[in-house]
Amino acid sequence: MKPSSNTGSDRIPTVTQQVQRVAITAGEPAGIGPDLLAALATTDHPAELVVIADPGLLSARAEQLGQPVSIRPYDAATAPAPARAGELLVDAIPLAAPSTPGKLDVRNSAYVLQTLTRAAEGCRSGEFAAVVTAPVHKSIINQSGTPFSGHTEFFAELCHVDMPVMLLCADNLRVALVTTHLALAEIPAAITAERVRTITRTLHNDLQRLFGIATPRIAVLGLNPHAGEDGQLGREEIEIITPELDALRAEGLQIIGPLPADTAFNQDRLNDYDAVLAMYHDQGLPVLKHAGFGKAVNVTLGLPIVRTSVDHGTALDLAGSGRADAGSLREALRMAIDIASRQHG
Repeated sequence: MKPSSNTGSDRIPTVTQQVQRVAITAGEPAGIGPDLLAALATTDHPAELVVIADPGLLSARAEQLGQPVSIRPYDAATAPAPARAGELLVDAIPLAAPSTPGKLDVRNSAYVLQTLTRAAEGCRSGEFAAVVTAPVHKSIINQSGTPFSGHTEFFAELCHVDMPVMLLCADNLRVALVTTHLALAEIPAAITAERVRTITRTLHNDLQRLFGIATPRIAVLGLNPHAGEDGQLGREEIEIITPELDALRAEGLQIIGPLPADTAFNQDRLNDYDAVLAMYHDQGLPVLKHAGFGKAVNVTLGLPIVRTSVDHGTALDLAGSGRADAGSLREALRMAIDIASRQHG
């Protein structure tokens, strides 16, 4: 998939300016991604926002929602300027087929992947300081013949990273995952010593690098009920998890655990952690989404680029209705700008 023609490295100023240039992908065209971008365009922003999408799709959806937006073409050669209400700066990638809100079309799957690829390449080259992603629809992409398990894994492959880390944040609660999109039956085999060690180190390092936490305190959950209860309910804690955590503690990392998942999220205990590391998706994320759904942010750790995203899916039933809540996208953008400003100054 080719990036658009305005990506020549001889024309792109690297992102060292005070105003950060942030890419935003519009996600699944039949979903609420275009709605959220129309909502985002109603206010000013301190960064330059470059939407990677089909401009006609954005224009039509904004008009349908009664929020007409002025679409301006993106020029990589110009210096970044703060985004102004009523405008969307768009790096144009055309749809493969016309899109109708709420109706998936497999022909547009390649378009979705092209927008992600363009954003990743722009971040890797220094053109963009960060990328914020609107939701995509995994099953329709897979139906197109391209294996796709999620943004996290897709960006990791583009960036040649073996073990990315999914971190979700809601206010001061941060939950990271050792495994992500796996069937429950496959999880125990995926909890290896190398994976526990690598993911924990990445979480520690990026809490420092991206969030500015000098000495992160990480609570690690056990895999089994009651963290295995001394081997009575499973031996992964004894044979794999605890030895790796002990080795990391010996290196100086501040790690608590493995802890039983059913007591680790007690509010009093959460005050003692900077992040919780869960062993699998539905062990940690239901708690986080209960605490902050609609304002939570997904951050991919371990990448050479900054990537944040919303905490929800494509909501096909809400597309074009005017009822989609842009709160999570606004939070994802705010966090991306904060991280990029911390890194680039």
